Amino acid sequence: MRYPKRIGRLSVPRRTAHLATAALLVAAMAACGQDDGANSSAPKAPATIPELTKDPLTLSFIWFDWPPAHALETFANAEYTKERPNVTIKVNTVPNANWHDAMFTQFAAHKTDFDIPVLDSQHIGEAVTNGNILDITDFVKKNIDVKAYNPYLLAAYGQFPQAETGKRDENASLYGLPLLGDTWTMIYRKDLIGDTPPKTWDEMISVAEKCQADNPGVSGLAFHQANGSDAAAVTYNTVNGLYGGNLWDAKARKIEGVINDAAGQEAMDILVNKMKPLTAKGSGNWFIDEVNAAVAQGKACIAFNWIAASGALLDPKQSTLGSTKEEILDKLGFAPLPSQKTNLVPLGGMGMHVSAYSSKEKQAEALNFMKWFEQADIQKKWAAAGGVPARTDALESPEFLNAGPFNKVYTESVPRMRDMWNVPEYARLIDIENTNVNAALNGAKAPKDALNDIAKEQQSVLDSSGRKGGGGL
Repeated sequence: MRYPKRIGRLSVPRRTAHLATAALLVAAMAACGQDDGANSSAPKAPATIPELTKDPLTLSFIWFDWPPAHALETFANAEYTKERPNVTIKVNTVPNANWHDAMFTQFAAHKTDFDIPVLDSQHIGEAVTNGNILDITDFVKKNIDVKAYNPYLLAAYGQFPQAETGKRDENASLYGLPLLGDTWTMIYRKDLIGDTPPKTWDEMISVAEKCQADNPGVSGLAFHQANGSDAAAVTYNTVNGLYGGNLWDAKARKIEGVINDAAGQEAMDILVNKMKPLTAKGSGNWFIDEVNAAVAQGKACIAFNWIAASGALLDPKQSTLGSTKEEILDKLGFAPLPSQKTNLVPLGGMGMHVSAYSSKEKQAEALNFMKWFEQADIQKKWAAAGGVPARTDALESPEFLNAGPFNKVYTESVPRMRDMWNVPEYARLIDIENTNVNAALNGAKAPKDALNDIAKEQQSVLDSSGRKGGGGL
C-alpha cells in the first residue's frame, strides 16, 4: 500500500506458515469442535450496535508488519476520529512469520489484547470452529449493503463454510468483512516483449522462451517456488485452475482423485517441465522478495507477484530499469494473468473480524468501526490513501484506478478469483502441498509422484480430522 506519500508496498507474503505447535493446538481444538460453521460455537454479535461509550477508548487491531497496517492506523486516526473523537485506533503489528500464532495463541487462552483480528481467508475456519470470533450475520443484514460488493469477496473474507468458489451462499453465516484485497499481477518487460501482454498461458510460455533466447542473462520467467508460507502451492494452484483442474471436491471432502486427475497432472507437467526451465539458476527457493529483485534488476522477461508487493518495483532506488518512476514504467507493464482453459486467478487479501474475548464495550466499537469503514465514501477515501477496497463502486472509482498502475489489474481480476480450502485443516494441507511442489520444481521428485503424494497425504488429513462439513472451494 501507499499512504501517505506513495509508500511502496513491501514484499511480504499474504499467508504465513504456521508453527508446528500452534498447528497441533488448532487441530486438536478443531477435533473437539463442530462439523461446520452452521453448528459452530461462535457467539453472535447484536444486529443493532449497542450504545457507544463517550469515555476515551483504544480500539486495537492485530496484523503483520507491512505498509497497509501502518496505512490503516494513520487513515483511521485521521478519518474515524472525525466521527468518534474519543477513540484511538491502534494497529499492533507482528512479524509475518508470527502473525497466525500471535492471534491463535491468545484465542486458545480465551483472552486477547486485540479487538479486531485481521485474518487471512484460510484462518476463518479455525477461528469459527473454536468460537474465537463473533458471528456478525445479523449485524451485516441490518448495517451493510451487501449488494454493493462482488458476492465472492463477502464470502471469501467472512463466510464459513464457503459456497462454491466465486459465489456466496446468502443463507450462510458471516464472521468478517473485507479489509484488503489482492491477487497476482503479470509483470512484463515492454521493452523486451512489446506493449501487448500475452493473452493465454501457452502464449506466455512461448513469449518467455523467445525472450530468454534473445536476451542472454535474462530469464524468461520469475515466480514463487519456495517451500514456505504458501509460495509453491499458490503457484501450482494457479496453473491447476487455469488448465481446468480442481483442488478438491468440497462437498465430498475428497482430494485424492481430484487434484491429481488428468487436468491436475497436465498443470504439474506445465509447471515443472515448461515453466521451470525458463527460470534463473537457484530460483527453486524464490518467493516475493526474490521475484521483485529479479524484475527490478532487469533479470526477468515476465514475472508473477502479489499486487500488494509490487509497489517497490516503481522505486528508482531499488531498480536498475530507470532513474525515475516514469522511466521504469516505460519498461514495465502490469496486466491480469493470461487465461487458458479457464480464466481463474488466485484470491489474496484479508478480512477484519471481532474477537469473542474483547469487552462488550470494545466489541460495540469494533462493529461501529466496521460499519463506518464499509461506507461508499470511506472506501473511496481508503482507495485514495493507497488501500485496496472491496465495494464495487470504490474499486471502479478514479480514486482507486488512478492510484497505481496495478490497481486496474485488481479490479479486472475480482470476478476471476479462486481461493484454497477454507477449513481448520488448512495449515497441514498447505504444508503438504508446498513441500511436494517445491520438491518437484527442484528435481527431488518426479512431477507425477509429487502430485500423487499431495493427493494421498492431504486426503489422509481430511479423513482423520473427524469433520463432516464442507467449506472452501
